[in-house]
Amino acid sequence: MDPNRRRFLRSGLGLAAAAMPSIATRTQFRMGVGTACYMQRAIVQRDLDPTERFTETLSFLAHCRDLGAGGIQASLTSLDESYAARLREEAEKANMYVEVSARLPLDDAGSLDKFERTVRAARVAGASVIRTVMLGGRRYETFESLGEWRDFGKRSWESLVRAEPVLRRHKVRLAIENHKDWRIDEMLSGLDRIQSEAVGVTIDTGNNMSLLEDPLEVARAFAPYAFAVHLKDMGLETYEDGFLLSEVPFGKGCLDLRAIVDTIRAARPDVRFTLEMITRDPLKVPCLKEEYWTTMGRVPGRDLAATLRTAREKGRPLPRIGHLPEPERLRVEEANNLECLEYGRAHLGL
Repeated sequence: MDPNRRRFLRSGLGLAAAAMPSIATRTQFRMGVGTACYMQRAIVQRDLDPTERFTETLSFLAHCRDLGAGGIQASLTSLDESYAARLREEAEKANMYVEVSARLPLDDAGSLDKFERTVRAARVAGASVIRTVMLGGRRYETFESLGEWRDFGKRSWESLVRAEPVLRRHKVRLAIENHKDWRIDEMLSGLDRIQSEAVGVTIDTGNNMSLLEDPLEVARAFAPYAFAVHLKDMGLETYEDGFLLSEVPFGKGCLDLRAIVDTIRAARPDVRFTLEMITRDPLKVPCLKEEYWTTMGRVPGRDLAATLRTAREKGRPLPRIGHLPEPERLRVEEANNLECLEYGRAHLGL
């Protein structure tokens, strides 16, 4: 890790903290909830207008307040500044933080304009962090050739370059999630290349297992750059083409959550931890099939061996919910979220 980059980001964090809403210092140790925790509700309500969904931002804040959560990470249902101001007012009354999820701007003026309006609204809402992803899917499923992967990398960089001046202008930070796309060295290379105090990482504690990286090593590598955290525990199960991967309630997976939390806190004492317990059927990681390796490059064999060994030694049959009736899926989803929140309070100081 480049020590100059670390000092650069830390100085940037100080500048950002000076402009952050006052609620930030009062909620840093209470875990928040992200909208991805309600994937099953999203499936049920996908045909509804965003203003009528469970994840309508004000309604979602109220629900998470009732759960005792410390904050939310969510898209803004409206970019109207009066709506954003109301969100900030409600969050401050509940002593909660707000982090906004948004997509990076594409290569057209309208997309950049919408991104700037989102950044402005996020600022009014009291959010100093916008979480984003480069890739919405999974690297090993999305691209059929190395050329496609390289084109994606080029477009991602161009989009980040367009976004960065907007973020600096409004004093809002961008937290790029490791979203089953970039391995550690690739993500750090991009951060070093942009060299901006406005750009850091949303550490997802489980995603890079799908890219054959150890969760604690991911936390150690990204912690100095962390502007946000998706905290999750992961379960594994072997299958003929590799392993299955699934979020599971805290304490029931194979992650050392205590060590991960302590590692991130040591580097970023003020970072917020947001729950991302996604209730769904397990995902296939076909690391023993040739197609998986199309875009992976030179991954050390020890990484593959270590991941498969973990799956063999710590794996267990993972829960499936796709066959359950809708009310039961929603019940399981909420029970999983509550179990994680309780575990975080009891065992992780969150």
